[in-house]
Amino acid sequence: MPDGTEGQRHEAAVRAFVENAAMALDDYGFPRMPARVLMTLMAADEPSLSALDLADRLEVSPAAISGAVRYLMRIGLLVKEPVPGSRRDRYRMPDDAWYAAAMTKSDFFDDIVRLTDEGVTACGGRDTPAGARVAEMRDFYEFLRKEMGDLLTRWEAHRESLGYRARPPAR
Repeated sequence: MPDGTEGQRHEAAVRAFVENAAMALDDYGFPRMPARVLMTLMAADEPSLSALDLADRLEVSPAAISGAVRYLMRIGLLVKEPVPGSRRDRYRMPDDAWYAAAMTKSDFFDDIVRLTDEGVTACGGRDTPAGARVAEMRDFYEFLRKEMGDLLTRWEAHRESLGYRARPPAR
């Protein structure tokens, strides 16, 4: 960051941040183009961007953006909003992006627990070597499933203590 310019936006540094953060997410298994789109939206001062805006900023084709935004919407990290009087849409991160993404994992945990229950039975039960490995995986995800609710409740309290606006109660 250049000296003496606190509070000023540095586009080259923003682009480097977007690419470096996307690369780090990719290293941990997050698809590269959705990571680039996500980080571009995070680093944008505008509240939302169009697919064309994203394609221009990332220097990629609209088709690459289309797949990335579908992926991000599916996991709860992106919201599509229509533009009145236009056939184009704009995309933004939800106010509670990280919370929403964590909540989408509860279905994943439920599915893994169900599948590994079946796997334990298929492998001959917990007393077989394979059954024991599958059972440990099942027990781990069951633990995560139970802990996630408490963890998210604690995050909400911590988030508010940091001064972020409170979310309306869930319906």
